[in-house]
Amino acid sequence: MKTALILVAAAALIVGSLAKAEQLGTSRTDLQRHDLGIPGREVVQVRVDLAPGVLAPNHSHPGEEIVYVIEGLLQYQLEGEAPVTLKAGQVLFIPAGKIHSARNVGNVNAAELATYIVEKGKPLSVQSK
Repeated sequence: MKTALILVAAAALIVGSLAKAEQLGTSRTDLQRHDLGIPGREVVQVRVDLAPGVLAPNHSHPGEEIVYVIEGLLQYQLEGEAPVTLKAGQVLFIPAGKIHSARNVGNVNAAELATYIVEKGKPLSVQSK
């Protein structure tokens, strides 16, 4: 009986987490992760989808991020810089540790291919306060 209750509680937590992610209107699909020839560094590629109006709030990465917009219209705000709006086919370089955000400013889904060149073993993303 205890095992059944634990399984039901675990399932509820998973469903709740998925619902929260859907409410936020974002999804991340990990595509690949490989060690580089530089000791302690790795490359990670992720597809990030944002629903219309959704904001990926201020955060940073322990390495460089190269963004390629796959679809839609995304506005990026890098700390200390003017916002830049990119459409499909455009790119952006975000320096290591630079606090930034992204918002879907269009009325359809927006997606980016994010390529990170980061320090291995560190969290891929750090939320800013």
